[in-house]
Amino acid sequence: MFFLNKYVVWSICIVGIVLVSMFLFTSFLVFRQYQEAAPKNADYLIVLGARVKGEKPSKSLKNRIKVAANYANSNPNTVVIVSGGKGKGEKISEAECMERELIQLGIQKQRIIKEDQSTNTYQNFIFSKRLLPKGAKIGIVVSNDYHLYRAKKMARKVGLNVYGLPAKTPLKAIPNAYLREPISILKAILLKQM
Repeated sequence: MFFLNKYVVWSICIVGIVLVSMFLFTSFLVFRQYQEAAPKNADYLIVLGARVKGEKPSKSLKNRIKVAANYANSNPNTVVIVSGGKGKGEKISEAECMERELIQLGIQKQRIIKEDQSTNTYQNFIFSKRLLPKGAKIGIVVSNDYHLYRAKKMARKVGLNVYGLPAKTPLKAIPNAYLREPISILKAILLKQM
C-alpha cells in the first residue's frame, strides 16, 4: 500500500511538472510575439480562421477580426486575406464569417480576398499564398497570441515573409490553449510544417 501511494504521488508530481512546463514554454513564446512590431503598409494581411458558431464568430475569432480591422483601417493599401474553411457545426466558412465582420467594421469588400478551402493552419498559408497580389513581399499574419509563434513559423516554411500581429486569447480559453499549443508545435515539427 505504501509503494502504491508513493507511486501515485510521484506520478501526480511528474504530470504537474509537465503541465506547468508546457504552460511556461507557451507563455514565453507568446511574450516574444509582443516584442515584434508589425510594419506599416504591409502588402497583405492574412487573418487565420477560428471557430464559427453557426454564422457568428467565436470570441477568439472576433478578437482576430478586430485586430485585423484596426490594422487594415490604418493601412488602406494592405490587401486582407481571410483564411479558413467550413468546419463541423459551422453554417458558413470561417472566411465568409470574417469577410462579413470586416465589412461591418469598415473594410471595403474589394480589399478582401477569401480563402475558404483550408482546414488547418498549414493549409491556410499554402492556399493563401496562391491568392497573394502580384509583387507582394511583406505580409502580416493575425492570430491569437498563443498561436502566433507556430503560425509565423509555418508561414515562413511555405515561403511567406510575415510578421505577427497578436489578438488576445479569451480568458476562458487560456488554460486549454496554452497547454495544447506545445503539443501542436511538436506535431508541426514532426510533420515538417515548421
